[in-house]
Amino acid sequence: ISINFFMLLQAAQKIGAGLSTFGLAGAGIGIGMIFASLVIGVSRNPNLKDDLFRFAILGFALTEAIALFALMIAFLILFV
Repeated sequence: ISINFFMLLQAAQKIGAGLSTFGLAGAGIGIGMIFASLVIGVSRNPNLKDDLFRFAILGFALTEAIALFALMIAFLILFV
């Protein structure tokens, strides 16, 4: 049985791109944890709402950046 090298390369690309999107799941979990902690923190001490919200937005931005990097790697694997 002979396997076409080009078809094998395409299959490896699809598998690699799919595996690189696992970072998106981790980022989704991280964002959920950030805002869950924000809700808990505000419910315990409402006076710190503004400070906690600033830290939550910073954490959200950093976590979302990791998700965008994972998505960029998936697209690079597929289209370059």
